[in-house]
Amino acid sequence: MSKVLVLAESREGSLRNVSFEAIAAGKKISGGGEVVAVLLGDAAGEQAAELGAYGADRVVTVEHPHLKQYTSDGYGQALMAVIEQENPEAIVFGHTALGKDLSPKIAAKLQVGLVSDVTDIEGEGDDAIFIRPIYSGKAFEKVKLKDDVKFITVRPNNIAPLAKEEGKSADVSSLSVDITNLRTIIKEVVRKSTDGVDLSEAKVVVAGGRGVKSADGFAPLKELADLLGGAVGASRGACDADYVDYSLQIGQTGKVVTPDLYIAAGISGAIQHLAGMSNSKVIVAINKDPEANIFKVADYGIVGDLFEVIPMLTEEFRAVLSK
Repeated sequence: MSKVLVLAESREGSLRNVSFEAIAAGKKISGGGEVVAVLLGDAAGEQAAELGAYGADRVVTVEHPHLKQYTSDGYGQALMAVIEQENPEAIVFGHTALGKDLSPKIAAKLQVGLVSDVTDIEGEGDDAIFIRPIYSGKAFEKVKLKDDVKFITVRPNNIAPLAKEEGKSADVSSLSVDITNLRTIIKEVVRKSTDGVDLSEAKVVVAGGRGVKSADGFAPLKELADLLGGAVGASRGACDADYVDYSLQIGQTGKVVTPDLYIAAGISGAIQHLAGMSNSKVIVAINKDPEANIFKVADYGIVGDLFEVIPMLTEEFRAVLSK
């Protein structure tokens, strides 16, 4: 049995779903051992109870003014202090923007290997084998770590969180850390991304490409996404054409998403885009070109004008959901 340290992430006062998925991964790795969640921030204790309900045995909080916004230096110092105190046998982060930035730094300081972008775990405890995609999702590799400390990041929407146990709590403790010598201090955050569901964690994604033709062309896609409780995404071509902001880009140089339902409208299916969405559970492609590459990975294909098909889908979904 092992002690596993899990970094929980919050955004605008709410825990991200990947935090609960990371706890589930930690439970599997621990082999019946202890899972300790870590919350960093200037009001870190507020979400501790929810982490306990999703399976964390203990929660360690670190509160400091320099942790109000993420910086590699600030979070790195705080997390290393927690690691030194807890001495875990394994560490789990979400494979998010924060996790991808911070995990290599922590792994280097600990002098251990890092398995990033894990989508599944076979076995448990010391026998755990970590599965991750390679070659832009064309193949998968299985990795077994032999380091004293196993360190992984898990891709959002792939490892199911444990069922929430209402009333279950975790022991909560706080750690005081002196954060000094910061090379970066964030004074203001200006957000360009749209409000709503986080694209990387959305269960439904409606994505548009160059075939959407304009910024206004994304309006019916947003209407459908809102109806389904999902998020809007885009191909690099749509972003390059300035139809939407680059924060919505999906692909090898954008975000990787694995929703339950991915609707691709006016997207040809360049290999760089497929690398970011081909592991979606159900893919629906809409394109006027029957030879479009996107149809090769789609579960359902509709050859037609997206400006006719998307409104029809929206009305059908609205009729079904209203029953």
